[in-house]
Amino acid sequence: MGRPTLFLLKEDFRDGDGLPYFCPDCATISGVLSYFPKIRHAIDVRYVDFERPRQAIVELVGAQNQGCPILVLDKAPHMDAIRFLTGQHDGRYFVSGAKAIAIFWSCLYGTSRPH
Repeated sequence: MGRPTLFLLKEDFRDGDGLPYFCPDCATISGVLSYFPKIRHAIDVRYVDFERPRQAIVELVGAQNQGCPILVLDKAPHMDAIRFLTGQHDGRYFVSGAKAIAIFWSCLYGTSRPH
């Protein structure tokens, strides 16, 4: 399997008036990466703007799958982890959502899983 690409939203984004926001799911995944540095070294992490379309994601997995966080794979993982995939688009597999990504990593990298 090639290097997976993880897309996270940049912090301090605007959505209407008022104070800036951060994405709780992206923050959760950032925390998982700090717990398990071996994962961070095994993947490419890209930060994207909140505004849509998120072209870097759309180019890989289509406009309907541009939510963050999303982990994009070049090919299917080994059989133990394949059940945790949440979708496929144009030959690429992906896992979306903080909990699904953390569970996928626990199977792929042998880390603990979310409770």
